[in-house]
Amino acid sequence: MLNLVQIFFFIVALLVTLTVHEASHALAAYYLGDPTAKNRGRLTLNPIAHLDLLGTLVFIVTQRIGWGKPVPVNPANFKNPIRDNALTSLAGPMSNFILAFSVSLPLKYLSAYMHDYLSLALWMIFDVSVFLGIFNLLPIPPLDGSKILGLILPRRLHLRYDHYLSEGGKYFVAIILIDVFILRSLVGFSFLAYILSFLHEWVSVILLLGS
Repeated sequence: MLNLVQIFFFIVALLVTLTVHEASHALAAYYLGDPTAKNRGRLTLNPIAHLDLLGTLVFIVTQRIGWGKPVPVNPANFKNPIRDNALTSLAGPMSNFILAFSVSLPLKYLSAYMHDYLSLALWMIFDVSVFLGIFNLLPIPPLDGSKILGLILPRRLHLRYDHYLSEGGKYFVAIILIDVFILRSLVGFSFLAYILSFLHEWVSVILLLGS
């Protein structure tokens, strides 16, 4: 059970990682030719612009799984809509891994000189960043992984895949809530949490060894 100090730094880490994630989507889209997110005030490091109420509440309750407010993207503004839409989606998770790697450097080499609270804050940012990056790479709409997957599909399948993306998002929240809350309550096991925990440990080791 987390104490109040840990909860505070978890919320701080959540604000930092979600903001970096969503702002990176907006920046990538703007760089690739789509100003939609910028025009709607999403190309910013102000966390309020990126918080989704339900996604934030789920994140706080589970301490693992959650999401921010989707960044508006208009693929029609891209020179290569399929490629650039995938790159825009990839920018979010990659920014989380880069952030995690960045904070791993002082954690690895300067932790002996840090105040305990600073060390805890950085560990929280590292932990949440890795989880958020992995979670968003899942190929479930509307997560980033579903759009990235479209990059490697044959063009003849894209019409069907676009339908999958538009329809799948309707069931996303239900899938998460059933797996994380109902299934875990009934049988004591969450399939999604198990997969994420396994990947989290694997990615964390790689980032820490590479720093």
